[in-house]
Amino acid sequence: MYAIVEVAGKQYKVKQGLSLHVDKLEAKEGESLVLDKVLLVKTDKDLKLGMPYVEGASIAATVKDPLFKDKKIIVFHYKNKTGFHKKQGHRHQYTILKIGDISLGEPVKSAKAIAEVAASNVDVAPDEAPKKRSKKTTEV
Repeated sequence: MYAIVEVAGKQYKVKQGLSLHVDKLEAKEGESLVLDKVLLVKTDKDLKLGMPYVEGASIAATVKDPLFKDKKIIVFHYKNKTGFHKKQGHRHQYTILKIGDISLGEPVKSAKAIAEVAASNVDVAPDEAPKKRSKKTTEV
């Protein structure tokens, strides 16, 4: 079983027991988090797809390391024949999450049912456009 979850505006594929590096979150070490923005859940038998999120699905996670710094990246600017040199560095900060249980909660529509609903909506006629109003003129 795996799921695709949205954390801090980015999407990640997660499985139970996986360690996940996400952008820095304001959380303490050992704190439990519930990730409820689940976009997709794939079980052994079924695929559940959310529009945009799967209703009732959630993922339990614990904070393993609240502030993990990546290796330093050197940004060096140089312009030829002018003596211009500029050196900058950047270290991206992450939070490491340990993924726990993936729970589905309430039963939701499967991908097959969603495809049937989408196919049935194709034949629906669009609404009529609003009628145009005539311009009012004033006599002097």
